[in-house]
Amino acid sequence: MAAAGAEAAAVAAEEEKRLPEGDPESGGDSEDEGDSDSSGDGEDEEKENEAEIQRLEEQLSINAFDYNCHLDLIKLLRQEGELVKLRRARQKMSELFPLTEEIWLDWLKDEIKMASESSEREKVYELFERAVKDYICPEIWLEYAQYSIGGIGQEGGIEKVRSIFERALTAVGLHVTKGTALWEAYREFENAILETAQPAPGSIPSPEQQQMLCSQLEKIHTLFRRQLGIPLLDMEASYAEYEEWSEDPIPETIVKNYKKALQQLEKCKPYEEALLGAETPKLAEYQAYIDFEMKAGDPARIQLIYERALAENCLVPDLWARYNQYLDRQLRVKELVLSAHDRAVRNCPWTVGLWIRYLLAMERHGVDHGIISEMFEKALNAGFIQATDYVEIWQAYLDYLRRRVDFTQDSSKELEELRSAFARAVEYLKQEVEERFSESGDPSCTIMQNWARVEARLCNNMQKARELWDNIMTKGNAKYANMWLEYYNLERAHGDTQHCRKALHRAVQCTSDYPEHVCEVLLTLERIEGTLEDWDAAVQKTENRLARVNEQRAKAAEKEAALAKQEEEKAEQRKQARAEKKASKKAKKNRIGDKRKADDDDEGEWGQEEEEQPSKRHKGDGDGIHLEEDMEVEAGLFGRSGPEKPDYPGNQKEKASTSRKDIPKVLHDSSKDNVTVFVSNLSYTMADPEVKLKELFESCGEVAEIRPVFSNKGTFRGYCYVEFKEEKSALQALGLDRKVVEGRPMFVSPCVDKNKNPDFKVFRYSTTLEKHKLFISGLPFSCTKEELEDVCKAHGNVKDIRLVTNRAGKPKGLAYVEYENEAQASQAVLKMDGLTVKEHVIKVAISNPPLRKLPDKPEPGRASQFAVPRQVYGARGKGRTQLSMVPRALQRQSNPMAKAENGMVQNSPATSSDPSEEPKKMSNADFAKMLLKK
Repeated sequence: MAAAGAEAAAVAAEEEKRLPEGDPESGGDSEDEGDSDSSGDGEDEEKENEAEIQRLEEQLSINAFDYNCHLDLIKLLRQEGELVKLRRARQKMSELFPLTEEIWLDWLKDEIKMASESSEREKVYELFERAVKDYICPEIWLEYAQYSIGGIGQEGGIEKVRSIFERALTAVGLHVTKGTALWEAYREFENAILETAQPAPGSIPSPEQQQMLCSQLEKIHTLFRRQLGIPLLDMEASYAEYEEWSEDPIPETIVKNYKKALQQLEKCKPYEEALLGAETPKLAEYQAYIDFEMKAGDPARIQLIYERALAENCLVPDLWARYNQYLDRQLRVKELVLSAHDRAVRNCPWTVGLWIRYLLAMERHGVDHGIISEMFEKALNAGFIQATDYVEIWQAYLDYLRRRVDFTQDSSKELEELRSAFARAVEYLKQEVEERFSESGDPSCTIMQNWARVEARLCNNMQKARELWDNIMTKGNAKYANMWLEYYNLERAHGDTQHCRKALHRAVQCTSDYPEHVCEVLLTLERIEGTLEDWDAAVQKTENRLARVNEQRAKAAEKEAALAKQEEEKAEQRKQARAEKKASKKAKKNRIGDKRKADDDDEGEWGQEEEEQPSKRHKGDGDGIHLEEDMEVEAGLFGRSGPEKPDYPGNQKEKASTSRKDIPKVLHDSSKDNVTVFVSNLSYTMADPEVKLKELFESCGEVAEIRPVFSNKGTFRGYCYVEFKEEKSALQALGLDRKVVEGRPMFVSPCVDKNKNPDFKVFRYSTTLEKHKLFISGLPFSCTKEELEDVCKAHGNVKDIRLVTNRAGKPKGLAYVEYENEAQASQAVLKMDGLTVKEHVIKVAISNPPLRKLPDKPEPGRASQFAVPRQVYGARGKGRTQLSMVPRALQRQSNPMAKAENGMVQNSPATSSDPSEEPKKMSNADFAKMLLKK
């Protein structure tokens, strides 16, 4: 074995000699004239690599937490053969992040090639020890055990190899798919030892040799028996090998354990097969496997499956949180628990919950105070993405410091440290956090409130507590009743009645949200403890305050009522103007019809029909009903209607009239909503929409009917109903939403009557915080999806990019970019915010859309007080595509600076309602009759 180790060392030395590539002495033809061009190219490439290495090093000096930058630097240094710089770069990265299995194996193989002396071998051993702590990786453990065999000739070498193998089996010996390789390597090693212990042929072994042989055989027997009791793949082959190797029959207990392990393997196989067939990240498959092992209840197997899941999903904070919770509550082994917490925060440093759990675990296991404080400082520099995260980590640390204080003593070092930390926390949130996020993250001053509670309850220092509360109230909290009542409760419990009374008097004066509640508390105090003078003063103060409040509310209600009345009058004027305009247009059409009749007999027929149609409707012979149905269809499923295309002279007028005569009314059967989809935002110039859309939707299933909606002039209105034979086809058709058809994004939504389901929403994108997704604004309109992907993929693996467009398919300069995980998204924000793209400076932030402000539904009898009769456009204001339907001639000049798009003035009319009673609803037929009477 020693000879084998020497041979390996010689090979490593040869490899080291060959490491610097491109040495002119390594080949006889390096000076050939034909290689001069390639040599020049190599020099250019080398210079480019050196410049890139320098750039990456500068980038890391600015942001040491750039994971991808570390990877690129290591790759380039390894390519250039810069061994000293390469070792230093790997060392720096390993201090900040746990390294993956591939990075560790590359590092270890490079170090093994250069390790020839025993001192260098010790450094490799230390490196292996660090590698096996990052993740549980069978390949690294196997490499570690095999490398240790090379040092078998040293003192205690055999025992050291066995120790490493035993640790490897403890860590990954239960791995269903990869554990067998370790067991076999261990047995091969013991078999090699057995071969060396065999006596020479023909000689008689001594008693010592005989005893050594028996001992070695027992070791191999034990290994076989241990392995056969564990559910591993290819167990049958191991059992057959044992039968062949063993001279004695296999004991019944071993056979029983083997069969039990086989049964357990059958239970595990579906989960292993699911993992093999699944695509990364396999989270659902791993979670199912974890749930299975949790029910079985074997701690070693539960730990192993968690570690396997984390090796492939090391950037998923929730997975780390569940694993750490299991270790904290079930295993409670200090080294194991703290190691897992440390790896969690190194993988996901942006997740405040992991840092808080780590601090609690360190306190729980009695870690030194200095180490805990140092870990807290690391947490502050971790780069959280929300201001509230800093409040949470400070609160966790302050809780820890508070638990260290012995409050039976008047003064102590721990108490002073706690007070100093409270003061530093307040200052940190005010300076550092507010400067970065434009908010402190603690608007209600919870940290200062807790400080005041500690001073009042634990230190009996009400004077300091009052100073803190005075500071809290000056930060904009004096208008909230709950803040005053919190302070009052503290004074009530630990102060005196005089300060309670003073606080409530100030509260009555300052509170603006719930003054009645504060007044009631003041009167209750005086009723129990106050004198007659105190009672009179309190009654007078509360009555005066409530009188002012009621007066202010009455004025606000009058103002709102006046606004509502103004809006109602404006709406009525607009309604009359529209009616007059429509009546004048119909009269004009009638005159044109008379003229055409005089000029041409054929055209006269159509003109006569044009003229007679309103009179028929006016007489109520049934056409009015058809008009009502037609208008309802034209309004669309969600109350949207596209602008009518202007009439063109000549034959198009005749064609429109012919179409209007021949096209039947489109009726929709609401009982078929489940097999129907509503398609809108189509091009008004689409020829044969039925044929075009049938070709498009047949891929989803058999189409029963397509019902396009046309105007009275016969022009396509841009929307239709698509009815399928089966419900699953309609559901599949929803996947065509936003598909570009003739240059416009087609909207496909479920067919739902919004009059019956007013809360139904068809917006399919998330409106909540998504930490793995970015919102980018300020993009040039010419920026394509491919160009944006080229910019974003430099900072992580881009899963999806969505360019936001208007209804016409034109870009708005906005985009959503989805990364694989939060870490990549956070990195991209730091790198891309403020970047210039095609001379446009873009803004990049984590996607967190503001809440949409929905119009309140006024209660009967209180509408004048709360209902503000103006159009509510949502949190981002009026969209550019909300075109005004008021004729330009009637538009008011109240908003001369309104933005315009495609020549249309953006002036959407406001809707109004009577504040006291609900207006009478009019049907479309009623409106038609009203217009025809004008």
